[in-house]
Amino acid sequence: MSVGILGTGHYVPSNVVTNKDMEKIVETSDEWIRTRTGIEERRIAGDDVDTSDMAFFAAQDALKEANIKAEELDLILVATVTPDSPFPSVACRIQDRLGAENAAAMDIGAACSGFMYGVITAKQFIDTNAYKHILVVGVEKLSKITDWKDRNTCVLFGDGAGAAVVGKVSEGKGILSFELGANGAGGKHLYQDDKQHLIQNGREVFKFAVRQMPKSAVSVIEKIGLNKDEVDYLIPHQANIRIMDAARERLGISEGKMAKSITKYGNTSAASIPIALSEDVKNGKIKDNDLLVLVGFGGGLTWGAVALRWGK
Repeated sequence: MSVGILGTGHYVPSNVVTNKDMEKIVETSDEWIRTRTGIEERRIAGDDVDTSDMAFFAAQDALKEANIKAEELDLILVATVTPDSPFPSVACRIQDRLGAENAAAMDIGAACSGFMYGVITAKQFIDTNAYKHILVVGVEKLSKITDWKDRNTCVLFGDGAGAAVVGKVSEGKGILSFELGANGAGGKHLYQDDKQHLIQNGREVFKFAVRQMPKSAVSVIEKIGLNKDEVDYLIPHQANIRIMDAARERLGISEGKMAKSITKYGNTSAASIPIALSEDVKNGKIKDNDLLVLVGFGGGLTWGAVALRWGK
């Protein structure tokens, strides 16, 4: 048996904030945002919805699709940099709400790469037969650490959650290869300041991302001895359409073979890859036996990629 994804789920808040709405908050324009980022709107959670609420809703959706009961979970991993509070962890909060009384639980802090770190960590536990079913959630309420006066960052981010149940799948399916990495020296380019606001050196982060994301995407394909043209679908971190296109062009695949939820949701950090995955599974863009590449980068600086043969 191999290790793969048994079910996916996602949740986004109902409150839509368009680029036109952003024009009323800071000096910017719909055209400026769209042409530079690909973002048209984002979802912002209300004061009555916190990180763990969104994680819980996405987790319920994933468990239902996987046909796994909460009490069958052995471990819950939640990737987030915006927990409800420093502790208890979001993972512990949703363990209680789900009724996953047999599961260990912890959060992972790898920013936008967090879901990739979570899935690859889950694979190790299942490969060693320590655990059978692991819930991995990527979730952020970035609106609570966004400086709404900083036009360079406030137009980029949104709130949401995506989840996957990881377990054993048929031989030849599931995770075929992976890559994780970090460059702590670059942490100064993307961080949270003393006022708890998200600070980004956009130029430096862009330079890092357009180099690393395509490199990692190609690397995981080469590790399994396949050619780039055998990739059926690319799910990149939804940070910036130009960065996403750089990875797509490096793989040599058409625009229609790349997930593009950024237009509706903006950059949801650790939630972006699992939201895009869940949406495109549900709308039929991802089919059984498709070869997928999931690739992301984030604060740390960190990165991660997976080559995955879809199906159970």
